[in-house]
Amino acid sequence: MELVIVAVIAVVVIGVFVLGYNGLVKLRNRVENAWAGIDVQLKRRYDLIPNLVETVKGYASHESETLEAVTQARSQAMAAEGAADKAQAESDLSQALFNLRAVAEQYPDLKASQNFSQLQEELSNTEDRIANARQAYNQAVRKYDTRRQSIPTNIIAGMGNFPSFDYFEADPDSRSPVEVEF
Repeated sequence: MELVIVAVIAVVVIGVFVLGYNGLVKLRNRVENAWAGIDVQLKRRYDLIPNLVETVKGYASHESETLEAVTQARSQAMAAEGAADKAQAESDLSQALFNLRAVAEQYPDLKASQNFSQLQEELSNTEDRIANARQAYNQAVRKYDTRRQSIPTNIIAGMGNFPSFDYFEADPDSRSPVEVEF
């Protein structure tokens, strides 16, 4: 009888371990998949930027400093690794793109250009997709971290070397309200 009790306890412990481990693997894969979703949208953004820069160049050739800043920010964003570095690089790129849009406001012919309008719309749609992908990633990280830090899976996470993931946070400047002046 004692042997049966020990066997049942062993099966329960092994079952908890297997279910906990497999659950962590599933959630880790969701986080990695969500990160891949961000990468897809960022690649789309990176592909649109050179076209936008070239379009602006045709109208505002003397705005080279702004155009170079966008190009440099794009390169840095493409080279960034990890959520924290990527978030900072993307923040810098967003600021450079904001400055580019401000330059475009100074050129009525550019604003009226169908090519520029299409690129702006594509970029705006891409920004929305990036925001959605970031939100999905952060939700996946939250679920994973909750499971990874909860008892008894925290023991399994420690034994299985399940890493923590950084959230993809907005830069502090984007949290402040936009000032509109008339």
